[in-house]
Amino acid sequence: MSFPSPTPDPETPRTTAGFAPNHRTKFFALIAFLVLCLIISSAGGAATATSVSDWYPTLIKPFFNPPNWLFGPAWSLIYALIAISGWRVWCKVGLQANTGGRAVFTLYGAQLVLNLLWSFLFFGAQSPLAGLIDIVPLLMLIIANIVLFWPIDRLAGWLMVPYAIWVGYATMLNSAIWWLNR
Repeated sequence: MSFPSPTPDPETPRTTAGFAPNHRTKFFALIAFLVLCLIISSAGGAATATSVSDWYPTLIKPFFNPPNWLFGPAWSLIYALIAISGWRVWCKVGLQANTGGRAVFTLYGAQLVLNLLWSFLFFGAQSPLAGLIDIVPLLMLIIANIVLFWPIDRLAGWLMVPYAIWVGYATMLNSAIWWLNR
């Protein structure tokens, strides 16, 4: 007994190697990307909370250190952009090896892991040096992620640019804090 193959949704364009999720799948994937980034943000925030009110204020900071209230809104926006960017690329290539999706999302996942790890190293371990050792490759992975996203979905690439700029700034800040407190 054979079942007829499903008729493709005419409103869903076929993309790389025939990967074309339907509207419902796209919606749930967007939710999944947002939840993933929310989990990472929450875990990083929990690690940060262990030292932000007692250890961090004792550090010597450079003149370009932003006010503490700026970090929450900035990271919230950046995590939303990271999620939407990843989702847009997933809608085009999925996670299959034949579409390049597996390689793209291996890199995407690696930068998210290093992002999370930074909070545990800098704030959890109270080590600006360990944070610096983590944040430099993190910035390189974000830039590589933009380069990989760009030909798949330009908007997805652009959505990662604020993240790269913020982490570039954070790298300078982390470096200065390490230098001033060594």
